[in-house]
Amino acid sequence: MKSPLVTTAWLERHLNERDIRIVELRGKVLPPTEPPPHYFTDRAGYEEAHIPNAVFVDWQVDIVDPGSPSGDVAAPERFAALMGALGIGKDTRVVIYDNAASMFACRLRWALRYYGHENVFILDGGWDKWLAEGRPVSADRPQVESRKFVPRVNARLKAAEEIMTGIEAGNMQVIDVRSPAEYAGAASRARHGGHIPTAISIPRKTMVADDQTVETAHNLRKRFAANGVALDASDTVIYCNSGVSASFGMLALELAGARNLRLYDGSWKEWGNDGATPKETGA
Repeated sequence: MKSPLVTTAWLERHLNERDIRIVELRGKVLPPTEPPPHYFTDRAGYEEAHIPNAVFVDWQVDIVDPGSPSGDVAAPERFAALMGALGIGKDTRVVIYDNAASMFACRLRWALRYYGHENVFILDGGWDKWLAEGRPVSADRPQVESRKFVPRVNARLKAAEEIMTGIEAGNMQVIDVRSPAEYAGAASRARHGGHIPTAISIPRKTMVADDQTVETAHNLRKRFAANGVALDASDTVIYCNSGVSASFGMLALELAGARNLRLYDGSWKEWGNDGATPKETGA
């Protein structure tokens, strides 16, 4: 499997190649116990300094459906228009980074793959590692030549209403990457707390190394095995609150060797706000 990660050294060597588009998604998420708002985009940080030739995407606005309360992915036409305006076409290699241990970057990676663009990579360690290593930065906005982006939906990467059937039949492995408190129901970003029945708790932060890179494949396999995750499951669905952290979980599972992975796009903000869905509490 070709790695979905690139290193900071690799990107510095390839900064000026015409077929590479570098995309930044910077921001932060506060814990659910803090008073709202919890979600922030840092466009000002990008304008002050960013990796040379990087363009900016607002992870809360640009790649989501404006009418979705749970932040579902943007409709094909909306997504394609943005990608085309950013200069991303069928032959473009996309390298994405953020300042949040790659969870925002992974969300865009998943969205690109969902719409058929597989030539996409995550800068391992992101902005923090780039700065710590003293690599070049710029305040200039790159001049981008628009390209045609043709969305081709890969429905296999997304899960929705079939989750209920899957857990009732016992043929779907469900993984919750939210915090332990959210999994147990002690905190929630939705009307109801708890987790989807049968879900295995693997918090996103346990998949991140101290330097904000993704944990090694070896360490990830050990962690997943210790928590009863089957990498060879025929159907694994990952969720969080709105499909952002879960996209990082999908990346980590890929690195560990898992296949047949799907993202629950609506995640807990959809499930937890629905009074009819079953919910469990406790660790």
